[in-house]
Amino acid sequence: MKKITAVLCAIVFLSAIVQKASAQFYFYNNKYYDNPLQIELGASVGAMNCFTDIGGRKGIGKKFVKDLNMGKTQPAGSIYLSANYKYAISLRAEASFGKVTATDAVLKSVAASTYGRYERNLSFRSTISEFMLAAEIHPLYIFNHYDEDKYPPLISPYILAGVGFFHFNPQAKLQDRWVDLQPLSTEGQGFQEYPGTSQYKLSQMSIPVGAGVRYELSPTLNLRAELVYRILSTDYLDDVSGNYIDPTLYPNYFTGGKLNDAYLLNDRQYELDPTHITHAGDQRGNPKNNDSYFTFNVKIGYIFGRENIKR
Repeated sequence: MKKITAVLCAIVFLSAIVQKASAQFYFYNNKYYDNPLQIELGASVGAMNCFTDIGGRKGIGKKFVKDLNMGKTQPAGSIYLSANYKYAISLRAEASFGKVTATDAVLKSVAASTYGRYERNLSFRSTISEFMLAAEIHPLYIFNHYDEDKYPPLISPYILAGVGFFHFNPQAKLQDRWVDLQPLSTEGQGFQEYPGTSQYKLSQMSIPVGAGVRYELSPTLNLRAELVYRILSTDYLDDVSGNYIDPTLYPNYFTGGKLNDAYLLNDRQYELDPTHITHAGDQRGNPKNNDSYFTFNVKIGYIFGRENIKR
């Protein structure tokens, strides 16, 4: 949070300098003057969901929205600060918070078509904390010029892209408690017997891309609806990616409660079928497709940089 606060303060400071240096006013409407640069401070509420190896829909699993479980959508929110130049281009800093979750149990009604994904019986949840720096492009303002004789439109669709830094922590429920999965090396991450599988980091970079529409409720308030998809470089958002490992290796690395958790959580097929035998090397996930998550938010923002003509 300290880093986020420092970046936001820096943006406010730099924006104030630029605004003061470019105090060239023009009409927003017949009641307000506009500055070339406006600052918008706001917040959002919405929803977060994910695409991972766990859950999905019938069949072998499909890409993108064809494998989406809407029932696992979780609440999300954010706070943001943006600097908008002549409505056309914006630079935004945003801190987002939410949760993602998925379970193979949703496949029960179509289990016969899932090629063992239902029987795999895995599940996870993870909180998501993200800081994003993104640029917005508003085409209506790039290709049109507005002045006192032609007021700007109240509605503006836009696209955005940027870079993000997010933290996650996949957990699974074991009896009545939630257990962190990353330290358990459920696919042999960090084991010398599996040199090609390294331990994944819980804080990573992302590439957010999205689109939205902005509606100006008043000269000082903006309302937005926005969908943002995060491209990730990890397949371990849900702690599932490759193959089952030999569980007899766990005593070489873990002891006590951690050892017991690793035994019980790396392979949970026994919970549905106590007679099932899993072999080392059997497929656990699909490493060909990285995981991802997305948000849909409704935002409200307060605009700084407009002055009432009557003042």
